[in-house]
Amino acid sequence: MSRRLLAVWLPMAAAISACSMMPAYERPALPVPDRFPHARAVAVTEAAPNLDWSAYFADPQLRGLIATALGNNRDLRAAALAIEQARAQFRIREAERLPAVGLGANASRARNAAGDPTTTYSSGLLVSSWEIDFFGRLASLSEAARAQFLATREARNATQVALVGSVATAWLNLIGDEELLALARQTLATREESLRLVQLRFDNGASSGLELRQAQSLAEGARVVLAQAQRQRLLDQHTLDLLLGQALPADFRAAATLDAVALPELPADLPSRVLVKRPDVRQAELQLVAANASIGAARAAFFPRISLTAGLGSASSELGSLFQGGTWAFTAAPQLLQTVFDAGRNEAGLRVAQASREIAVAQYERAVQSAFREVADGLASRSLLAEQLQAQRRLAEAEAARLQLSQLRYDAGVASNLELLDAQRSAFAARQALIQTRLQALLNQVALYRALGGGWTEVGG
Repeated sequence: MSRRLLAVWLPMAAAISACSMMPAYERPALPVPDRFPHARAVAVTEAAPNLDWSAYFADPQLRGLIATALGNNRDLRAAALAIEQARAQFRIREAERLPAVGLGANASRARNAAGDPTTTYSSGLLVSSWEIDFFGRLASLSEAARAQFLATREARNATQVALVGSVATAWLNLIGDEELLALARQTLATREESLRLVQLRFDNGASSGLELRQAQSLAEGARVVLAQAQRQRLLDQHTLDLLLGQALPADFRAAATLDAVALPELPADLPSRVLVKRPDVRQAELQLVAANASIGAARAAFFPRISLTAGLGSASSELGSLFQGGTWAFTAAPQLLQTVFDAGRNEAGLRVAQASREIAVAQYERAVQSAFREVADGLASRSLLAEQLQAQRRLAEAEAARLQLSQLRYDAGVASNLELLDAQRSAFAARQALIQTRLQALLNQVALYRALGGGWTEVGG
C-alpha cells in the first residue's frame, strides 16, 4: 500500500469511527411533587447552592474549623484522589481510540522457492492492531469513562457538603454542651447549698426527713446531669476531632453562645427541580449517563471489529545495508473480525448493560426522592421548631418567675421547703429544654442548608 493510499485511509478511518450506537440520553422525570410542602416565602439574597459556606457561616471560629477540616479531613482527601483515579481511567479509554506507534526491529529467515535460505531485516515505526472504531464501541466506552470521572467530581462535592454540615453540627453541639454544663454546675451549686440548709434545719428539728431526702435527691440528680453533660461534651469534641483530622486543644471553648449564633434564612418557596443541582443527585445522574453509554458499547459488540496493523521503515536482506537509500518500505494489514458464535455472550452483555441502566435510573430517582424528603423535613421542622422555641422560652420565663416567688414565700415562712425544691426542679428542667430546643432549631437550619445543596465549591479539572 502506497503512502498516498495511507494518507487517504487514515482520515477515512477517523471519520467513520465517529459512528455511535449509544441511545440518546434523556433525564428521567422527577418522581416528586413540583414544589416542596411546608414552604413559605422568606426574604433572601441567595439560593443555598449558590451560597458558599464561608458566606453562610459568619462566625470566625466556625469558619476556621471548616477550613481546617477541608484541608485535613481524610474522607475528603480520599474523594479528591478518586477524581485523579477516574481521570486516569478516562485518559486510558481516550488513548484506546488512537493508534499506538512504536519503534520496532525484526529479522526473519525462510527458504525461497528454490530452497535457498533468505534472511530479511526490517526496522521502523509500527502501528500494532489499531481498532478503527467504525461502530462506536470505543467511543461509547470513552463516554462512559468520562461520565464516571465527572461523577467522582460530584462525589467529592457531596463529601464536602456533608463535611461542612457535620463540622457546623459538631460545633453547635459543643456550644450546647457548654451551656448545659454551665447550667448543670450552677444548679448543682444551688442544690448543694439547699441541701446544706435543709440538713441544718433537720439537725435542729426544724425540718422533716422527707424534706431532707427530697433535697438529697435533687442534689444527686444534678450530679447525674452534670456527669452526663461532661460525657456528651467529650464525645462531641471527639467527633469534631475526627472531622478536622486533628485534635482540638484540651481547653477549647466555643467563642459564641446559641443565642448569639445567627444563620441566614434560606429560600424554600422553590420548585423541586432545584434538587438536580445537589452534588449527590448530579453524581447519580452522571452514573446513569455512564450506564447509558455502556449500552452503545454492548450494541457495537454485535458488529465486526476492524483493525489495522501497519509499519513504515526500511527492509533489506543485508543487515549492513538496512538504513541505506532505497530500502524504505511500507506495510499495511487491515483486518475485519466478525463473531459467528459466542454462546450468547454479546446478547448477555447487552442485557447486563440495559439492566445496569435501569438500576441507575432507580438509583437516580431514589437520590431525588431522598433529597426531597430531607428538604421537606427541614421545612416542616423549621416552622414547628420556631413555634416550639417561643413556647419553651415562655415556659422557662414562667418557671423562673415561679421559682423567684417560691423563694420569697419560703424566706417569709409561708411556703414549705418542698414547694421551693419543686420550683427549683421545674425551673432547671425548663432552662435545660430551652437550650436543647434552641440547639435543635440551629441544627435544623444547618440540615436545611445542606439539603438544599449548599456548602460546596467546584473543583478544577
